[in-house]
Amino acid sequence: MTLVNFPTEAALLADMEACLARGQGFAVATLNLDHVVKLRRNPAFLAAYRTHSHVVADGNPIVWMARLSGRSDVALVPGSELIAPVAAMAARVGAPLAFLGSTEPVLQAAAKQLKADHPGLEVAACLAPPYGFDPASAAADALLDQVAASGARICLLALGAPKQELLAARGLARHPGMGFLSIGAGLDFIAGHQTRAPVWVRKIAMEWLWRMLSNPRRLAKRYLDCALVLPSMTVTALKARNGGAGK
Repeated sequence: MTLVNFPTEAALLADMEACLARGQGFAVATLNLDHVVKLRRNPAFLAAYRTHSHVVADGNPIVWMARLSGRSDVALVPGSELIAPVAAMAARVGAPLAFLGSTEPVLQAAAKQLKADHPGLEVAACLAPPYGFDPASAAADALLDQVAASGARICLLALGAPKQELLAARGLARHPGMGFLSIGAGLDFIAGHQTRAPVWVRKIAMEWLWRMLSNPRRLAKRYLDCALVLPSMTVTALKARNGGAGK
């Protein structure tokens, strides 16, 4: 996938740390098939994605398509698994975090757990927007300003796509010295409010099926839409490989 510009977790974390050292902001998106569907249907989401400085492959199909196109360097980097290493890096370099999204109990529980796991970590703000929150509203700007005023250097956005990516793009434009990382339900996992698929399920690339079976009414249509984009993605990847692109 040409959108993926940081192939590994190590490369991503190293560049995020370098950005922090320079006082430069960033926005990290975690590309998966659901995002691909939304990118094709939602021009605002596509425009927001294009402003992101860092994009990683959050989904085995993204990795497989990248390799099919000739990019053997792309590895799986799930957004929910970035929280702990980012917290460790933030504690080490003295970069306070902010959490924006989810619910107040989840944010507080996640903050408590992460501070226990990473001594020295500062969580400067925990902000839970109201139901129906609009990332393109004046209320969104007020929340972003509140995050910036807290002294946070990195803001973890737990709003789900496309809201979190839209807000990250808006936040980076408004506060160009801050970093934004979209992590979906990652804080809910840390807080213990949601249960992630067992490790063995993830290792066989079946986390999507585990999630769908746990909530078929909400997720069946989403995963059908994801499956339907695979043929065209395969054709695009093969064209890129045959044309020498993405190597």
